[in-house]
Amino acid sequence: MLYRLLADLIVLLHFGFVLFAVLGGFLVWWRRWIAWLHVPALLWAAAIEFTGGICPLTPLENWFRQHGNEAGYSGGFIEQYVIAILYPAGLTRNVQLVLGAAVLVINLFIYGWVLIRTRRPH
Repeated sequence: MLYRLLADLIVLLHFGFVLFAVLGGFLVWWRRWIAWLHVPALLWAAAIEFTGGICPLTPLENWFRQHGNEAGYSGGFIEQYVIAILYPAGLTRNVQLVLGAAVLVINLFIYGWVLIRTRRPH
């Protein structure tokens, strides 16, 4: 029971990290110092996608699931939880590259918007 709970908490943490990496730039408009946390998270998320790597949270979740007598899964968090919804055919290398680029482009637009909004005279 404890292992299952820990695995579920890892999923929530992982999902929160993905949301923060993709949309955390909006928080920078609210508090500029968040950029010091967001930019490394953004770069990490993009690097995982560009290199085809697996986030360390995925094996940790699988370890908890296996020790909680549940089946783990192969592949990464995005493939297991997000791609299954967005791209039912599965995660391919090209999709990973597109996702990595999308994370960067989305945040370039967000940071550009934040810079424009903060430099406008009131």
